[in-house]
Amino acid sequence: MNWKNLSDNAGLEELKKRSFQSSILIFKHSTRCSISKMALDRLERSWKEDEMLNVVPYFLDLLVYRPVSNQIAEDFGVEHQSPQLLFIKDGKCVYYASHGDIDYKDVVNKHLLVV
Repeated sequence: MNWKNLSDNAGLEELKKRSFQSSILIFKHSTRCSISKMALDRLERSWKEDEMLNVVPYFLDLLVYRPVSNQIAEDFGVEHQSPQLLFIKDGKCVYYASHGDIDYKDVVNKHLLVV
């Protein structure tokens, strides 16, 4: 996976604009949480570029950039969780999951529905 780091609100505004041309995946990761590490590893091992054409993955270290995580929750109306995955299309969150519910197949299916 070719993660783009999300570290400030300007980057968040940019990804929202970008979501009108590409699908956006945001992974909110806690570096101190074993469940978060497991979800991240599963996602990265499963990721197939040919299935995820036109999806831009963003990575947020929510311990370092908690204000950005809070802004994501506010902007997309999704309660903060960790780990958390959000799928953004046309400026809106069209899918989200947290903890053990983060599943690559669900992301692929949602991507196919919104393309």
